[in-house]
Amino acid sequence: MADFWNTDWLTRSEMFAPLRAAGTRLPAIGWPDVSVLNAVGQEAGRMVNAQGQQIRFVPQHAGPRAFEEGFEARAFLKGEVQVRPLDWHDLFNALAWMTFPTAKAVINARHFEGLQADRSRRTPDRDALTLFDEEGVVVLSPDPDLLQLVRDFRWKELFWTRREAARARMRFFLFGHALYQKALDPFIGITGKGILLDVPGAFFEKPLQAQVVEADRLLALGLWDRAALRKGRDLAPVPVLGVPGWWPGNEDENFYGNAEYFRPGRRPDPDQVVSPSM
Repeated sequence: MADFWNTDWLTRSEMFAPLRAAGTRLPAIGWPDVSVLNAVGQEAGRMVNAQGQQIRFVPQHAGPRAFEEGFEARAFLKGEVQVRPLDWHDLFNALAWMTFPTAKAVINARHFEGLQADRSRRTPDRDALTLFDEEGVVVLSPDPDLLQLVRDFRWKELFWTRREAARARMRFFLFGHALYQKALDPFIGITGKGILLDVPGAFFEKPLQAQVVEADRLLALGLWDRAALRKGRDLAPVPVLGVPGWWPGNEDENFYGNAEYFRPGRRPDPDQVVSPSM
């Protein structure tokens, strides 16, 4: 699909709902290059790195690079996010920066912090940050029982038995740009990696864009906590096609009987930290 462009994906599924504020500013014809992305980013506003520098999208650096020209370093030191042409993955990363700018800045800052400490290897906490950046889902609710169903892998109870409660008192926002790319052509098995956020009931009285902005703020606060996300297993698996309204097949109760997709759990990790609940 990289050489064919239209914006019909914005309304194809509710999975893309968080990106609509930025996505509707994209041109209807012609793949959005970095000049277009920068113009859209300026309209979106409030998009800066952890040092307060305006984020700008630039062509990806080719060939060998000095440390300062690496992806995370360049974003942190210069506010420059590298983008490959005609690439959905990088396009969704740019849109994620426009949609969740504070959380993206925190992830970038933590990566740079880790690189400064040890350039020779990727540490478990950086692996977890990358996993969330690529495949993340933000799960928000004021109801601790509903959030616990996610932690406990009780998918049918959450998405079917308590379906109306899940619709009314939960929000699932895709965050990861690789996950957005998969959502263009979803398949049984597509799974996000969730961070769970406790929000007040008044959160659901806000319009969608205000909810996204608040989710970004709360997510950023949680991601600054080094103890909250130390390894990939601290993230809660979320079978995203089970979210009510996200996949036609989940209107049938039998859909949730697929144990290969809606897995009942995973082997305990003796060092596991409970999924962040901020």
